[in-house]
Amino acid sequence: MVYGFGIFLCRQVIFPHYLLFSGVRVATLALTPYRYWPALILGEEIWLVPLTVECWSQFGVLWGLLNLIPATTYVGSFVWLARQHQLLEARKKQVHVGVLLTCALAVSLASTAYNLLLYSVEALPDGYLSIHPYHQMASQWLLGNFIGILTVAPLALALYQASAEYGWKNLLHRAAESRFVFEGIFLVLPVFALLIWLGLTVSHARGAAQICLFLPVVWLALRHGWQGAAWGGTLASLANLALMPEKFASNYVSSFDHHTVQAEVIIAFAISTMLLVGARIGVLNGRAEQERKDVCVALDLARNNLHLGELQLRATSQALEQIRETVRSGYAMMLGRLRHLQPAIDDGGYQRVALVAQDQIYRLADGLHPVTWRERGLPAALREGAVARALDEAGIRYVCDLRGPISLLSMTLHMVIYRVICEAIAEGCQRRDISDIVLHVRSGEVGERRGVAIRVSFGRQPARLAQVKWDELMLRLARSTSSLGIKALQARVATFEGLVSERELPEGRRISCLMLEP
Repeated sequence: MVYGFGIFLCRQVIFPHYLLFSGVRVATLALTPYRYWPALILGEEIWLVPLTVECWSQFGVLWGLLNLIPATTYVGSFVWLARQHQLLEARKKQVHVGVLLTCALAVSLASTAYNLLLYSVEALPDGYLSIHPYHQMASQWLLGNFIGILTVAPLALALYQASAEYGWKNLLHRAAESRFVFEGIFLVLPVFALLIWLGLTVSHARGAAQICLFLPVVWLALRHGWQGAAWGGTLASLANLALMPEKFASNYVSSFDHHTVQAEVIIAFAISTMLLVGARIGVLNGRAEQERKDVCVALDLARNNLHLGELQLRATSQALEQIRETVRSGYAMMLGRLRHLQPAIDDGGYQRVALVAQDQIYRLADGLHPVTWRERGLPAALREGAVARALDEAGIRYVCDLRGPISLLSMTLHMVIYRVICEAIAEGCQRRDISDIVLHVRSGEVGERRGVAIRVSFGRQPARLAQVKWDELMLRLARSTSSLGIKALQARVATFEGLVSERELPEGRRISCLMLEP
């Protein structure tokens, strides 16, 4: 009954070139389960019986018998075929726009053929066919059914897809925060209102205003996919209807308007094209979003592996520290035994060997995971850690400048900052042509995320360059780095969505990088 009453209401606003009830019929059949289809046919039949009885004597018996056939019966066959060809994908809750447009065209052709059949069997006065030739009525009915379907069906399916994805309860909440709704209210609706105002108030501007109604449809489709084209197409069709010179005409002659039909042809073409283009844009956006998610998953996996690797290095470093203590205790015990057995023996050489072994183990442990970092944090590790001591002992001037809320960064990013700086210093020292290193670390907000910028500047002072102990320095740097150069540096930075840049300067070289908090 509700369906039949809806068809009845739509038939109150009827023009040969704008048949809104066709769109209601297709949308209802597309979204209604098959078990309710007999009830839909019965609901439309209940409305058709009184109309047929009233017009039986005027249009003839044959017309009455044909008019008793509900349009839902033959329209339902095309919608059933469309649903069998995945008009609505149940798993992904998506709409196949190509199948929808094919179904709309097939329904329009079938409805036009049915209307022409009714028109041909009507008992009309003599001379009526000369006023309304078949080709004119056929073109208007075809256009009216097609534009009516494009006005209602895509919008109904877009609402169905949104409700299936978010649920009816959350749909209004998401709509209030949606950029699409914001642009529609404050950009698209004012444009349609302006075009309607121009068409109604400015002389000779109505035709141009009607034709320009397709522009917002194109803009919405390019911005928001086929759903934008669906909403824009509905608004454009209704705006075009508002610009008709005779909006509630009682006969086909007064309701026909050349500019309105011309605008509807353009709008129908724009809606159809933009639905297809928007669907393609949606597919490409879906692929891009999936690729973005895959990249995020890969980056998370890489960060987790990096963190696990650092934990293993830390455990190894702590184990070496324990071994260092064991070596110290072992040497002390051995020297005590030697003094007991040979009191006059000189144990200075043994002590030096013990100190060298302990120092080597300490440097190895500190290179794997800085002891200063574990005890006093990242700033102390950068200023006083293994790399800083190695540079100082090798004769290279090293300056460290830290600014910003570095302590607010995660421990994972702290770890990578230290490794990146070590890799950058090792890369800068590969040429053995520097004597000064100036490190700048800046932490702050990058958009809505925390980030850190690192700049390592390498300078040359000929007076100090000859005094640098390169062999010892490169050996100690190799313990704290991967020795893979710029590739390792780029890989670490890319894991945190950053970039590395190199720049040759007249007095040296500069390596810069930017990383973001995960």
